[in-house]
Amino acid sequence: MKILVINAGSSSIKYQLFDLAPFESVRCSGYVERIGEASGQLLHRVHQKGGDHEHEQECPVPDHAAGMALILDALTDREHGVIHDVAEITGVGHRVVHCGEAYSDAVLIDDNVLKAIRDHVPLAPLHNPPNLTGIEVARELFSETPQVAVFDTAFHQTIPPHAYLYALPFDYYTTHRVRRYGFHGTSHKFIAAEAAAFLDKPVPDTCLISIHLGNGCSMAAIDAGRCIDTTMGMTPLEGLVMGTRCGDIDPAVHEYLVGQTGQDIAQITEVMNRQSGLKGLCGTNDMRDVKARAAAGDEQANRALDVYCYRIKKYIGAYSAILPDLDAIVFTAGVGQNVPLVRARICAGMERIGIVLDDALNEQEATQTREIHAAYSPVKVLVIPTNEELQIARETCEVLQA
Repeated sequence: MKILVINAGSSSIKYQLFDLAPFESVRCSGYVERIGEASGQLLHRVHQKGGDHEHEQECPVPDHAAGMALILDALTDREHGVIHDVAEITGVGHRVVHCGEAYSDAVLIDDNVLKAIRDHVPLAPLHNPPNLTGIEVARELFSETPQVAVFDTAFHQTIPPHAYLYALPFDYYTTHRVRRYGFHGTSHKFIAAEAAAFLDKPVPDTCLISIHLGNGCSMAAIDAGRCIDTTMGMTPLEGLVMGTRCGDIDPAVHEYLVGQTGQDIAQITEVMNRQSGLKGLCGTNDMRDVKARAAAGDEQANRALDVYCYRIKKYIGAYSAILPDLDAIVFTAGVGQNVPLVRARICAGMERIGIVLDDALNEQEATQTREIHAAYSPVKVLVIPTNEELQIARETCEVLQA
């Protein structure tokens, strides 16, 4: 069961080829970048027991069709390839950011699915168009291979109305689709399954708070394996403080800043998405730099860390209040997995709600799922590496076998 996972961006295509039987393994991975520029690049990495083998190629990549053709050539190349023929690929799974309320699960792609993705371009203008392009090109190159769409928003479709509705005129929801959708759903769904397996519990019996901390950050409250709330909203701007996004903010700030700065709404929104968060607070969105500066006594960096961790701590408290039980909180993604300082600051002083960190375990480096809570902590604290591509491959396989 060979599944090719495609993540098409505006100027790049990332890919991984999984073999899911009899064991889950990655045969190869890579990306094509700088699509549409004077010179593009392919990096193709073959994963082998003796060590990875990389192949790089610099060449013009005028469009996504040319980029996908490069990937196909790399997959089947006599020297660097991992398959002999495209017919060996059982299915192609595509990451699609947004499909609103149209789909709550992965789905086999047909013309109706493509139309639904197009209909949601206004809700994800930066992501859905290149996602669509990747699908259309893949359907031409892999014309005999079934294609599956896996949506970032799908896992959050179990959120109840009282959690996803904004207190606006109801017509804004019914006519203009204004509501909380949430993102990073593929990661949160993967974490829910991995945490349940680690805890030796069925997914439907598991209550978690999943904390995805990368350059983009989000949390999910998971009750009986189903998402009941999440921090991101109608767009990925709402919620936690992120690398370059401000997160929760008074909506009247837009109007105030327009009057004070002379910038228009679009410019202020751009600032809130790309110049805010950690970058806005201390000048960099790289957590490694923030951490190093804070350790050296930099007041701005230390304050940025305080704001970042405080917001997460508040949401842990809020989600603890709405969940009927709490088995574990789970840290994942680049910052969540690799920065003990952030985890320690977030968990400090949370003994009252049953969260007690073990400082020594928290400082240990590991690449596998692990516990970092004290032995007597009522709530477990886990670190689980996320794998959105594997989750897409799994869901693609499930759709094809249904």
